[in-house]
Amino acid sequence: MSQPFRILIVDDHSHAREGIRSILKKDPSFEIVAEGKNGVEAMILMEEWMPDLILMDIHMPKMDGLEATKQIKEKYPYVKIVMITVSDDITNLFEAIKKGAQGYLLKNLSADSWHEYLKAVAVDEAPMSRELALRFLQEFSHKEKQAVPVNTSITARENEILKWVASGKSNREISEGLSISEHTVKNHLKNMMQKLSMDNRVQLTRYVYEQGWMSDRSR
Repeated sequence: MSQPFRILIVDDHSHAREGIRSILKKDPSFEIVAEGKNGVEAMILMEEWMPDLILMDIHMPKMDGLEATKQIKEKYPYVKIVMITVSDDITNLFEAIKKGAQGYLLKNLSADSWHEYLKAVAVDEAPMSRELALRFLQEFSHKEKQAVPVNTSITARENEILKWVASGKSNREISEGLSISEHTVKNHLKNMMQKLSMDNRVQLTRYVYEQGWMSDRSR
């Protein structure tokens, strides 16, 4: 077995941390290295433990999860951050994504759902949810395109895959839809991330919407 993903849990409620801990301990793919109660502690523990993945609550004292996410990603862009919340209010979650978070999980989801999603996030394969994809579309359709130049080295096939990614499709769904292997999809994604100097699917999704490529598409 490969090395487990090292996890930092940040939540101001002890019962919530206990619940998250019990879920993760059911899968040997995860190792909890530290726990914090607010964003200030998250930043300290991040520097001390250098985890692979942070599970971050949104509403916390001293420093909330949104600000902590922004500051941590500025200093440690490699780390994956997933927001953990009891609410499916898309507004805060969308803000977290814009500040660098890779995704979110509802606290009431089953343990299996947590395991599957977190593993996908850890290896940059977690699809963007339809709700967040719609928010990206709304965000960029109501203002001018961002000053992000089109990368002319993106091929027609890569452009097509980018749009599927921005529509919230998983690697498997993309491979089935385009009749290519998942391995081919993964290699295309790695190639595009290198071309665009990006690290994950969230950044790729935002790039697609900034270019206005999704304005006439409704997958």
